[in-house]
Amino acid sequence: MSLRQRPPPTPSPPPPSRAGRPDRGEEEEVYNIIPVHNLLADHPSLRFPEVGAAAAAAALRSVSDLRRPPFSTWRPHYDLLDWLALFFGFQADSVRNQREHLVLHLANLQMRLSPPPDNIDSLDPGVVRRFRKKLLKNYSEWCAYLGKKSNVWISDRRPSIPDPRRELLYVSLYLLIWGEAANLRFMPECICYIFHNMAMELNKILEDYIDEATGLPVSPSYSGENAFLNMVVKPIYETVRAEVEGSKNGTAPHRAWRNYDDINEYFWSKRCFEKLKWPLDGGSNFFVTSARRNGVGKTGFVEQRSFWNLFRSFDRLWVMLALFLHAAIIVAWEGKEYPWEALESRDVQVRVLTVFITWSGMRFLQSLLDIGMQYRLVSRETMGLGVRMVLKSVVAAVWIIIFGVFYGRIWSQKKADGKWPGAADTRVVHFLEVALVFVIPELLALALFIFPWIRNFLEGTNWRIFHLMTWWFQSRIFVGRGLQEGLVDSVKYTLFWILVLATKFSFSYFMQIKPMIKPTKELLDLKNVKYEWHEFFNNSNRFAVGLLWLPVVVMYLMDLQIWYTLYSSFVGAAVGLFDHLGEIRNIQQLRLRFQFFAGAIQFNLMPEGQNTRGTLKSKLNDAIHRLKLRYGLGRPFKKLESNQVEERKFALIWNEIISIFREEDIVSDCEVELLELPPNTWNVRVVRWPCFLLCNELLLALGQAKELVVAPDKWLWYKVCKNEFRRCAVIETYDSVKHLLLKIIKVNSEEHSIMAVLFQEIDHSIEIEKFTKSFKTTALPQIHSNLIKLVELLIKPKKDLSKVVNTLQALYEIAIRDFLKEKRSPEQLKADGLAPSGLLFENAVVLPEPDDEKRTPEQLKAYGLAPSGLLFENAVVLPEPDDEKFYKQVRRLHTILTSRDSMLDIPVNLEARRRIAFFSNSLFMNMPRAPQVEKMMAFSVLTPYYNEEVVFSREQLRTENEDGISILYYLQTIYDDEWKNFMERMRREGMVKDDEIWTTKLRDLRLWASYRGQTLGRTVRGMMYYYRALKMLVFIDSASEMDVREGSEGLGSMRRDGTLDSFGSGRLPSSKSLSRASSSVSTLFKGHEDGTAMMKYTYVVACQIYGAQKAKKDPHADEILYLMKDNEALRVAYVDEVSTGRNEKEYYSVLVKYDQKLQKEVEIYRVKLPGPVKLGEGKPENQNHASIFTRGDAVQTLDMNQDNYFEEALKMRNLLEEYRAFYGIRKPTILGVREHIFTGSVSSLAWFMSAQEMSFVTLGQRVLANPLKIRMHYGHPDVFDRFWFLSRGGISKASRVINISEDIFAGFNCTLRGGNVTHHEYIQVGKGRDVGLNQVSMFEAKVAGGNGEQVLSRDVYRLGHRLDFFRMLSFFYTTVGFFFNTMLVILTVYTFLWGRIYLALSGVEAAATSSDDRALGTILNQQLIIQLGLFTALPMIVENSLELGFLKALWDFITMQLQLSSVFYTFSMGTRTHFFGRTILHGGAKYRATGRGFVVQHKSFAENYRLYARSHFVKAIELGLILTVYATHSPIAKDTFVYIALTITSWFLVMSWIMAPFVFNPSGFVWLKTVDDFDDFMNWIWYRGGVFAKAEQSWERWWYEEQDHFRTTGFWGKIFEIILDLRFFFFQYSIVYQLGIAAGSTNIAVYLLSWIFVFVAFGVYWVISYAQDKYAAKDHIYYRLVQFLVIILGILLTIALLEFTKFKFVDIFTSLLAFIPTGWGIILIAQVLRPFLKRTKLWDSVVSVARVYDIMFGVIVMAPIAFLSLMPGFQSMQTRILFNEAFSRGLLFQIVTGKKSKVDS
Repeated sequence: MSLRQRPPPTPSPPPPSRAGRPDRGEEEEVYNIIPVHNLLADHPSLRFPEVGAAAAAAALRSVSDLRRPPFSTWRPHYDLLDWLALFFGFQADSVRNQREHLVLHLANLQMRLSPPPDNIDSLDPGVVRRFRKKLLKNYSEWCAYLGKKSNVWISDRRPSIPDPRRELLYVSLYLLIWGEAANLRFMPECICYIFHNMAMELNKILEDYIDEATGLPVSPSYSGENAFLNMVVKPIYETVRAEVEGSKNGTAPHRAWRNYDDINEYFWSKRCFEKLKWPLDGGSNFFVTSARRNGVGKTGFVEQRSFWNLFRSFDRLWVMLALFLHAAIIVAWEGKEYPWEALESRDVQVRVLTVFITWSGMRFLQSLLDIGMQYRLVSRETMGLGVRMVLKSVVAAVWIIIFGVFYGRIWSQKKADGKWPGAADTRVVHFLEVALVFVIPELLALALFIFPWIRNFLEGTNWRIFHLMTWWFQSRIFVGRGLQEGLVDSVKYTLFWILVLATKFSFSYFMQIKPMIKPTKELLDLKNVKYEWHEFFNNSNRFAVGLLWLPVVVMYLMDLQIWYTLYSSFVGAAVGLFDHLGEIRNIQQLRLRFQFFAGAIQFNLMPEGQNTRGTLKSKLNDAIHRLKLRYGLGRPFKKLESNQVEERKFALIWNEIISIFREEDIVSDCEVELLELPPNTWNVRVVRWPCFLLCNELLLALGQAKELVVAPDKWLWYKVCKNEFRRCAVIETYDSVKHLLLKIIKVNSEEHSIMAVLFQEIDHSIEIEKFTKSFKTTALPQIHSNLIKLVELLIKPKKDLSKVVNTLQALYEIAIRDFLKEKRSPEQLKADGLAPSGLLFENAVVLPEPDDEKRTPEQLKAYGLAPSGLLFENAVVLPEPDDEKFYKQVRRLHTILTSRDSMLDIPVNLEARRRIAFFSNSLFMNMPRAPQVEKMMAFSVLTPYYNEEVVFSREQLRTENEDGISILYYLQTIYDDEWKNFMERMRREGMVKDDEIWTTKLRDLRLWASYRGQTLGRTVRGMMYYYRALKMLVFIDSASEMDVREGSEGLGSMRRDGTLDSFGSGRLPSSKSLSRASSSVSTLFKGHEDGTAMMKYTYVVACQIYGAQKAKKDPHADEILYLMKDNEALRVAYVDEVSTGRNEKEYYSVLVKYDQKLQKEVEIYRVKLPGPVKLGEGKPENQNHASIFTRGDAVQTLDMNQDNYFEEALKMRNLLEEYRAFYGIRKPTILGVREHIFTGSVSSLAWFMSAQEMSFVTLGQRVLANPLKIRMHYGHPDVFDRFWFLSRGGISKASRVINISEDIFAGFNCTLRGGNVTHHEYIQVGKGRDVGLNQVSMFEAKVAGGNGEQVLSRDVYRLGHRLDFFRMLSFFYTTVGFFFNTMLVILTVYTFLWGRIYLALSGVEAAATSSDDRALGTILNQQLIIQLGLFTALPMIVENSLELGFLKALWDFITMQLQLSSVFYTFSMGTRTHFFGRTILHGGAKYRATGRGFVVQHKSFAENYRLYARSHFVKAIELGLILTVYATHSPIAKDTFVYIALTITSWFLVMSWIMAPFVFNPSGFVWLKTVDDFDDFMNWIWYRGGVFAKAEQSWERWWYEEQDHFRTTGFWGKIFEIILDLRFFFFQYSIVYQLGIAAGSTNIAVYLLSWIFVFVAFGVYWVISYAQDKYAAKDHIYYRLVQFLVIILGILLTIALLEFTKFKFVDIFTSLLAFIPTGWGIILIAQVLRPFLKRTKLWDSVVSVARVYDIMFGVIVMAPIAFLSLMPGFQSMQTRILFNEAFSRGLLFQIVTGKKSKVDS
């Protein structure tokens, strides 16, 4: 089969004739997976007719009686897709792409039929029908929703009349539309609209309709070359593009422009048929952008930037919290011990009824917010929406009045009666009757919650009567209907939340609200308080009470997050236990269950019989078998011994896993021999378990035999057989020794027959159970020691034959003399065949003379004193040294004979041990049985890539940082054992000298390093394990008994020589190893394995700019090409830009592969796009353009920082079977997959991050899936039901800014559209995380900003309203609620400290120094400790306890605390708080590239300051200032212990926010670096730069960039920011009254006069700045004179104040605490008002003062760093904290000695 590269495309697409098979004489065209154009080709996938590709292609060719397209030439080989293309104007390459897509999928569906169809040459009609119904289900639902009749003219009610061709036409039409829709694929209902109209035109063509206008047969509205792209897709695309351009790169408010969702939701109403029409009406207002008046505007939802979105989206939650707080305060106010005691009072009961007034008030607030935020939706076409919003506000206001009136009537009647019994009670009843009417909607919701199927039916139906009934409660939208889960699931998550809420409310009442009542009453009753300042509200302490309650209320609102975390941790642990997680945690536990593990591999990874699949009997048998395996019931390993084929299949799988471990250099050659299962080449009667399981077992058996000397055979054997591995070790040793001795002794020699007879006697005695009666077990130790000598002689490089003979003679003597129980005479031995025919020394005994003692054997022989030949002397023949098969078995025998320890440290590598433990444990978990590969679902993997590292270059590996640390040295030290294994492998592959690693083995070195970074090379290697695993499984599925037997025996001898070392794809031609795509098993393949694997698996890497990289000769392009060359299943999709002149460009989605025959890259498909791909966020757009090249039923999304493992890839077909099972009332649409964070060993910071992430991706996801049923998609390696998502908007959303966290919106979309997300932990995928603090912080900033945008989104609003109450709680507290509550934690600290300083400086605290008040502070601090700890610590401890054991988890937690993990987690909370809050208020969320590199480089102080000044440093300084002022002015703080108790956690937060960037910065406390950093910081501060200066160079540029968020904020955002900034003026107001110059006055004039100082200070600064600008350069003396005068005036003024007023010298320093915050507040407000101030001269002064403030902040932050840098030994301690111990040792060694301990890099 010859392949050719397709010629470069012309600017216009190729003609339709290329869509089919070429005519005569042309070479065959390039194909992707199977040559659909030539199904007679010798392709592995097409060798068997049951594959189904031929049947699918034949079905597509049924075009004989169809009307031929006009104006085009019809060719004989055209099929249905060509026919559609010619009629509707689809691109040729798109047709080719979808033809292969459709044929491949139909072939896979046909292969999966069970039983197989009778006629395998024709396509089964049921296959097409089921596929059509699934693919077009969303279209059918859309038609029903809009009340439109579907244009799929096939009746599903009469499947007995199949019309497969029509089915294929509809399916093909939809796929062709989808394949060319480009960015429109994000708008599924837009595609439905297009399909609806084109399907109608198709129907008219099929039914031979006549056009009334022309009298000719109907033709499509659009036809001709590329007509669909140019006439349908492009106009809609240009509309989207215009909206995006109008958004000013996403900086315009969301309400001002239409995003993808807005345009898609236009097609949720019938107006699209009325306004847009078909053919598309170019004059429709749909094509008018939102900026113009007559445009459509926002559709469905308006994203308004406000914190009120949290209330709008989750109003039920806040109503619940507000009502309980209201009622709890009323009840607690009575002062009773328990609430039920207080509720016995009728007064209290009536007061509690005021919750209804609060409730109605919150409804009114909700209605006002709806109007204020959604009024833009109202138009002439949506007037009903506006009417409903107004009516809701009116009704809510009426309810407030009604409740107020009825409540007032109760008390007025009570006042008139003077008692409760009587008319007042009647009015209470009237109030309750009104309240019952008020809560009717909630009662209905409760009833529908109890009967979920009724609610799902009502929401899912399209009957008009139900629309009218629900019109009042919610808008009718296409998504979000029928989301209620089944009854069982509902009960589970309801019970969970009832428990959480009961705990929370109990705690809140008794620990938060009730303790506050007494201090509140005392404070309210406090009279004659001596205020220290001017009090505006005399004789009222209500403001103080409010500040006292504020932190408690904030805490009350957020602590439900804590209780959720607590309970979810334990529920997650319980679910994990029931899922059997963590049962095998280490190699020791694996040893105990390894024999069952072999059975588990057979049970789970080997396919079951297809005829019995799915039956009740088979399920019951599977459950029983799984129980036996899990709990060690029965002896399933006996099956392996009785069935050699099963044993060898197990050995093939296990050995391939170990072989790949060696390939990855995580085990050594020696460990491979200890771990692998050798083939049975020495006729051993038992399973030859890996050596590490048999270690020490033989010695223990010998000890038992020595002790039980007189015991009968049965008892001795019973004792030995109690341990299965001991039994196998004994039998294998005996069989191996027997085979060995008979092998090395000549076959026809007398010695051979003696040995054979001896073994026969032993075998016979064992058979008749008289071994202990025939032989002395006490002699076994002697035999054992001599056998060890013999084996050691055999495995030496140089064999000493004479010593071998001597050892054999010794063994013979022991056997004859000591081993036989019954002494035999020489004649008996001779007669029994146990002695030579002439017995040695018989009739030849001559006593030597005394001097004969020193004669040699030769002399004895010469004098006749010895026989002519010693026994065994001429009978030993050793195999040749190159007989690796023989000597490998000898080495194994030596290991079994000599091992005395338990080998619990095998393998040494922790990663290898973890992977073995997880893989073995997973096989005892519940997972679906594996089908045959041919019957499994096909799947794809899609990886988006932009410009990250592919493979490290030589320069990158060798380049050293300022400490002399290179990446290679770093990796060598971190992965010390893996480096040794790598060098061992290189030497075995021909490397002689170590320096060859930089020459002939450079490629291997680069790959080794790249596979330990977060590179594309690592990801591709991991994903190609799927391909390798499938090929091996295909072989095992189809291999005959002879294939397996011969294969396992052949591999045993070949695995250690050069022919089968599959170690590394990057070999040079001289290397002995095969390519990475090969493996030891691959030599057994018959040829069809590649084809089957290709049909089931496709890997597409979306390298968006690969074309540009090739054009620029970028090394990344060469590396990507190398990856394609080395991995035949890898495909690369990229966007190609082709210039067409006049600054115009055309864009194409291109798919390429590497052709192994032509030895070059070839282009497969080139699909033209309507314009640039990136209209929205980059990653989802990149995924979207490449998605048309994916194949199969499922697609797994993997980012470029992920990895995979071969042993996990073996379970992929099990995972895909989950799609067949129901989880609740729905089948899964997303299969959640567990992740392992592989970057945890890089540094302590990476460990903290991976531990936090690990608990989230395991325990967190587990609980979300079960029992909470609210798991989403979080960018994890989840597996999507491809065709479900293909027709519903794809696997992510891409609107600018709002969808910056693009992945999670796939989960939102899935849930809203009725999908089901599950989580499965028997399979894992590797994932890398950021490993440096700056990287981590940028990642946290991105995620927090993304969550801030989610708060504004329609998806969150709809989920908050459409989910039932308890699922809504789960949704809130696991998505945006987590970030909001993290912000509330920090806000609690702020409110607590600001409240404290208010009480202290106002004088209230001095007047109310009660113990209860101090206790309150202590309670708050305890609460803060809980908050700071439980968010991250508890889930980690619980999950680690489950999977690693409690003691290990506890030790890890203690170690993390010693490495300052709490500092890191506290710092992360600050990051999340800052960016989440700022995004909601002002916007500014953006993608932040973290780099994902290794952190071995010291970050300068200036860089850290730029990153953290506003998010952490300034806030920490503010809190530190409050704590300092409080310490100096609070009467309570005079008690040191009380002050520490009150403020210790606050000080910890302050120090964490200041010190964390430097504690986790390499070489952060080296004095010389600190000095250099400060110089660099000052240079950065004062560098003026120019227009093109970057933020890294100029402080001013950075300062302006820090204000960018004010450009995207709205009016209310600016107002709120100014209100927040006013807090800094409080310092001046409160402290000036404390100054001596105030003389105790509390007049307001004191504060007003203090502003004189502020103006004077600014005036002095302005004078000095003016003098500097005017005189500093030329007349420097004048500048100095001005400075001198200012100083003199300042001194004179100070002296005058000291002399003539009550001003004190200490007031100078105290006033700094007052006026510096005021200046900062003025600067912050000036930044908000920048558009106005920039036009004035004041702006330059603002910039100058801001620079001074940043210098001051920098000095404050630098001070503790400088101090610690001077401390001896602190840098060493910091290095140990930052890096793991191994690297710390190596790093410190290098810094001290200047030498490297590794290969010089």
